[in-house]
Amino acid sequence: MTGGSGDHDDLAYDPYALPLEGEGQLERLNGADLYFEVAGSLDEEGAPAPLVFLHGGPGYNSHSFQALFGERLERPVIYLDQRGSGRSGALEDSEQGAETLDLDTLVADVEALREHLDLERIVPLGHGFGALIALEYARRHPTRTERVVVINPWVHFPDLALTLLEEASALRSQALDDPAAQVRATTPEGQHPQVGSARVEAAFNLVHARDLLNALHFRDPASRMRLEFVDVESQLTGGGEVQDALVNQGLWEFEYAPFLSQIRRPVFVIAGAHDRSSYPEQVTWVADLGGGDVTVLDTGHYPWLDDEDAFAEALDEALSR
Repeated sequence: MTGGSGDHDDLAYDPYALPLEGEGQLERLNGADLYFEVAGSLDEEGAPAPLVFLHGGPGYNSHSFQALFGERLERPVIYLDQRGSGRSGALEDSEQGAETLDLDTLVADVEALREHLDLERIVPLGHGFGALIALEYARRHPTRTERVVVINPWVHFPDLALTLLEEASALRSQALDDPAAQVRATTPEGQHPQVGSARVEAAFNLVHARDLLNALHFRDPASRMRLEFVDVESQLTGGGEVQDALVNQGLWEFEYAPFLSQIRRPVFVIAGAHDRSSYPEQVTWVADLGGGDVTVLDTGHYPWLDDEDAFAEALDEALSR
């Protein structure tokens, strides 16, 4: 699956293939080798709390957002390649290992980065799957969070799995056959029915994962090709081990919605009307339960690709209100 970029095949890759650019650093934090890059000054007196960009995927990277939109950001930004992703070290080289990965660990990585940089507060800026990390960070660390901004968030994975199945069925001109009722009926008492996983398996049996997600994410082929060009140029492929580790921990059954009402910091949502993986269902969860202030743009999953100016304006409003 992906929430940050097109679904890369599980290609072998070297996280150190690219040179560390600019202020890029690779540090051992929270038991993992994490790559991050700082744009702008973190020490300037009176400077606003820096953004910490949390990419999607899971297992993507922060490079494409920085390359495509970084020059438009006027406040300090920290671009983090999450554990096992992009230019960060492989999961197998972390203390936790490669078999499992959970939201707790990914949030703890962000906090370890904040402590390493000695920052009083940050603004988590999460995209797709990364929105989940941003929201949970704000819930757990309200005094360290100025506000949280999420772009096309994913927060309810059984519902997301149903969206995938609905889209796959439509693409194949087939009637929707949701396995949820059968899964619940055949699950032994005391066990959790794996509804989300069954839906995803059915969806990907109908349409290849990459083709399905491209259909959901992009407003037009030009945007998809532009992102793919940046991805190929960066040589940052992979992410399969991150996805597998999260799925091993039950990602497709995870419902974050009940935790949204516990967030005590302002939440701002930027949604693309053409991103059917997030809008309107996932966005509605954040708006209704998290009190999210929602701005809807005429864009897809990557709004900076479709309408850079509109996205820049929406982000500026989210950061200044």
